[in-house]
Amino acid sequence: MTHVMAIDQGTTSCRAIVFDASCTVRAIAQRDFEQVFPRPGWVEHDPELIWSTQAGVMAEALARAGLRRADIAAVGITNQRETAVVWDRATGTPIANAIVWQDRRTADACARFQAQGAEPMITERTGLLLDAYFSATKIAWLLDNVPGARARAERGELAFGTIDSWLVWKLTNGRVHTTDATNASRTMLFDIHRMAWDAELCELFGVPMAMLPDITPTSGVVAEISAGIGLDGVPIASLVGDQQAALAGQRCTRPGLAKNTYGTGCFMLVNTGDEPKFSAHRLLTTVAWQTGNARSYALEGSVFVAGALVQWLRDGLGIIERASDIEALAASVPDSGGVVVVPALTGLGAPHWDPAARGAILGLTRGTTGAHIARAALEGIAFQVADLFAAMRADAAVPITELRVDGGAARNDLLMQTQADLLGVPVIRPANTESTAFGAALLAAAAVGAWPGFDQAPEPKTERRFVPSGAGDPARLDRWREAIGRSRGWPGS
Repeated sequence: MTHVMAIDQGTTSCRAIVFDASCTVRAIAQRDFEQVFPRPGWVEHDPELIWSTQAGVMAEALARAGLRRADIAAVGITNQRETAVVWDRATGTPIANAIVWQDRRTADACARFQAQGAEPMITERTGLLLDAYFSATKIAWLLDNVPGARARAERGELAFGTIDSWLVWKLTNGRVHTTDATNASRTMLFDIHRMAWDAELCELFGVPMAMLPDITPTSGVVAEISAGIGLDGVPIASLVGDQQAALAGQRCTRPGLAKNTYGTGCFMLVNTGDEPKFSAHRLLTTVAWQTGNARSYALEGSVFVAGALVQWLRDGLGIIERASDIEALAASVPDSGGVVVVPALTGLGAPHWDPAARGAILGLTRGTTGAHIARAALEGIAFQVADLFAAMRADAAVPITELRVDGGAARNDLLMQTQADLLGVPVIRPANTESTAFGAALLAAAAVGAWPGFDQAPEPKTERRFVPSGAGDPARLDRWREAIGRSRGWPGS
């Protein structure tokens, strides 16, 4: 029993990955699921569809690995964070679709709290900025817009959870309602100093505390699976938000080690040690993980649109047929021809935090081609990350001398070289880019003693090191800053 299965429930797909005792991937199963866009700026998921899709890939991964239930020592869960699910405790039925982290419907509510002067207290306790990105205002919206929901929540009939909580509930047939500190720290309801739900924040946002899950360690046995999907009796031994999982999987276990995940969005975290450090540049302070009584914290910057921009070029504009085509198309021209793409399709995240910003393509001429737009799109992703890195360097108490990368778009060599040139430090791509799933597996294996302890795991093997080429162009940075300014505060957003 030295194999570990990682559940990797992401924004656009559900995956299950089986690792063996040498930390090698034995099998992967993945299925996309439907994205729901009821109105501009709204993004929803069907929780039942997430569950059925996730259950399906778990069974598929086990079969592909040629293993039985008895071969699996533990399951670790990593998940999209901030996405809010509310369901009936008696029936397990969601009261509505989940509101996804990208959703902006509660931006006006956040603006009202901002006008009331609530943000300083929220930031001091939670490490977060007041933004619709996080779960609290999403929960309140569901309670206020689903008939009868608020009264039922106050009677203790409804449960809230981020996706990890929802999956644990389903995997245990409703026996266990829990989350861990990494996911709880993304709700705007959790005190990261006391490591507990905060009654005053719950009252501020109108979220009954009876809805909230218990808090368990990031690495530790939560429950055994009893959902009848071929894994009954296997312990669920880690719960961890996807970006903290990637930080663990990249072995960023010491202060100053940083990673960036290029997924639907971009998420950069730097380990800051066992005390929370607060940002002067509008970055987030978050829990990195909790193992037993020990805890680590991180500074985080979130870019809302990265890989999603490539999907939009494919599905919205038809510039490419497959997401993987963008590298060759972008490399077919020597530069972007003066074109700048600002990927603010759902507003701007850190360090700008402007929900009213909108995506922009600037610098178009009659000579602009799809290749120029493709190259500018990759540069737009890299520029957003460079903005985060500059803010993180200014806030971190220790030097950041490299950036470890993972995620689907990290396989794009042109993007990674562009990134290294903009940052001025090496960009390190591991041989195994499944850092998120590996982090969850590592934390689960440590909890049941299947592999070496979390702190003793080996460093990831490097597949390629992208060294700055000296090709940085200050004029490009100036154009980027000008383009950002023009995309902000868009009328009618």
